[in-house]
Amino acid sequence: MKRILLFAVPLAASLLVAFFCHLPSAKAQEAHQHQHEHSEKLGRVNFPVSCTAKAQRQFNRAAAWLHSFEYEEAEKVFTEVTVTDPRCGMGYWGVAMSNYHPIWAPPNAAELKKGWEAIENAKSVGARTGRERDYIAAIEFFYKGSDRLDHRTRTLAYSEAMERLYRRYPSDREAGVFYSLTLIAKGMMAGDKSYASEKKAAQILNRVLARAPQHPGVSHYLIHSYDYPALAHLALPAARSYAKIAPASAHAQHMPSHIFTRMGLWQEAIRSNLDAQAAAKAYAVRNRLPGAWDEQLHAMDYLVYAYLQGAQDKQAEGLLDELNKIRKVDPPNFKVAYAFTAIPARYALERRQWNEAAKLPLHPGTMETFPWQRFRWAEAQIRFARAIGSARTGDTASARQEVGKLADIRQALVEVKGDYDWGKQVEIKRQIASAWLAHAEGEHEESLRLMRAAAELDDATEKHPVTPGTLLPAREQLGELLLELKQPVAALQEFETSLRSAPNRFNGLYGAARAAKLASNRKRAKTYYGKLVALCRQADSVREEIEEAKKFLAGVNVPDSVSTR
Repeated sequence: MKRILLFAVPLAASLLVAFFCHLPSAKAQEAHQHQHEHSEKLGRVNFPVSCTAKAQRQFNRAAAWLHSFEYEEAEKVFTEVTVTDPRCGMGYWGVAMSNYHPIWAPPNAAELKKGWEAIENAKSVGARTGRERDYIAAIEFFYKGSDRLDHRTRTLAYSEAMERLYRRYPSDREAGVFYSLTLIAKGMMAGDKSYASEKKAAQILNRVLARAPQHPGVSHYLIHSYDYPALAHLALPAARSYAKIAPASAHAQHMPSHIFTRMGLWQEAIRSNLDAQAAAKAYAVRNRLPGAWDEQLHAMDYLVYAYLQGAQDKQAEGLLDELNKIRKVDPPNFKVAYAFTAIPARYALERRQWNEAAKLPLHPGTMETFPWQRFRWAEAQIRFARAIGSARTGDTASARQEVGKLADIRQALVEVKGDYDWGKQVEIKRQIASAWLAHAEGEHEESLRLMRAAAELDDATEKHPVTPGTLLPAREQLGELLLELKQPVAALQEFETSLRSAPNRFNGLYGAARAAKLASNRKRAKTYYGKLVALCRQADSVREEIEEAKKFLAGVNVPDSVSTR
């Protein structure tokens, strides 16, 4: 096999001192590192199994794909393992693992069936070691009883099984890495703002990182562990390394942008997702997919969000046009549903084009055959944009109708149990839209009550880990409403609070600058207008807000803008 140059992960000094004293020596580990062909750089994974030498090489390659959430490729290679060595029960373990997506959407019925069949095959073929049998038994906890136990219950049972395995085999790096992923999934479901589960995962991962800096799962899962406003900066080294570790993976090209987005590093987010989009398109061609791969739309979603923050509106518009030409996707999953509704909604709302938002089609593009009924929360994104657009142009009848639809969707999601509470996200949208409707109807106290409630709920809720962020942060909207009500001092406070959790947002910076100006705080106004101009150095469109900022910084007297523009 050809040896390849793999990139080291930058480490903070504090991470280098944390080693597992029970881990094998670095030389012993290095002797087992599987090196992939030059054209398929996936990082280094050493997952010893008691199978033939050829099956072992395939197994390591499949595990590398799995750690980058390239589930289709992983399943394909794990299946090859079972052909190469029919007595390798761990090959079937890999197939089962490839159909369980811990922090994406729960497996559908077909995936659950495939995963359970793989478990039965693994047990039938058998495994030669107790360790391997424990791996198979652990994932069995997730699939067993799926007809009567909900996703959450089975996910927690799997996590507990992996904890036992991790403690039983302390020198097994893979046990630690896979256990960490279950902790991240557990934390996501709990919604615990202390992030105790995610921090525990990161502690384990950082210890492995010190000994295995080229492991794709370690950097990948560190990003997920720290994918929260208060923690994102801790994952910046991993974010800037993961794509170099596994350049063959489209998801590895995209994943760093989670941290770049959290930190408002828009140009880095753009570069990351341009690479991811190109890799996803190449994957679709290489595998002869009937439509666009879901990773392409996922990257497009993040790209549009990032472009709009820097007023690169023409670039965003180009992606929207490209999206609307897509007729088929593979697979038709929640990432696709999110992108197909979030992209047009963001394009209208971020540019404050209220008339455009009010007229958005319910199912954008040419995706008539897409199973929209499975993704009511995605429909809510278009309903939300319509409601905001209608309310802010004075069409209260249409706004009220859309708010009612949001309430219906919220009610329909109450009984839906999964790995994430989409219903709560719909409720935040309903409250924001209701606040703007009340404002349009002259009920100003009620509008403030509703918007404050939305902001508090939004503060207490985390976005889904796959998404770049909510369409409109509720606290930013509270700042907007306070400006409408001529309370600039209070508005400035809300904008600044919002910017701490959603830094470098165009409308957050502009709102803070305008609020400071109206509050006669020229120093802060200058700071925020300056940040806005710097943010938009690569703007390809003319926005009135940028022109206003430039005039203010040049000392030109700038009259207050029209708030509903």
